[in-house]
Amino acid sequence: MSSDEPVNIEEYEGMTELDAKLKMVSDRESFFDFVRALIADRENEVTKERIDPNSSYFLNTNKWENETIESFLESALACAEATEMGQTQGLPEELSWKSFATFLYCGKIYE
Repeated sequence: MSSDEPVNIEEYEGMTELDAKLKMVSDRESFFDFVRALIADRENEVTKERIDPNSSYFLNTNKWENETIESFLESALACAEATEMGQTQGLPEELSWKSFATFLYCGKIYE
C-alpha cells in the first residue's frame, strides 16, 4: 500500500495504532513508520512503569513481553523460526533478508 492509496478505516477498527501500522507495512517508508510506532509504544510502556513501578494497573499495559534487548531478539528469532519467518501466518516467502539483517545490525551500531 503506497501512501497515496486510500486507507479503508473499517479494516482497522478495533486495532491499536501499532497493530494497524503493522498491517499497513508494504514498503520501506511504511516499515520505518511502523518501527517509529513500535519505539513510541515501548517508550510509553517504560514511562508508565516509571510512574508507579509497583502498580498492577500500569504493568505490561502495552503488552510488552520482553524488557531487554536480549529477550526481545530471542523471542523475535523464536517466532521467526516457529512461523518460517511468518509464512505459516500468510506472509510471502520473498523477503529481503539482507535489508532486514542490516536494519538489525544498525540497531547495534547507529547512535
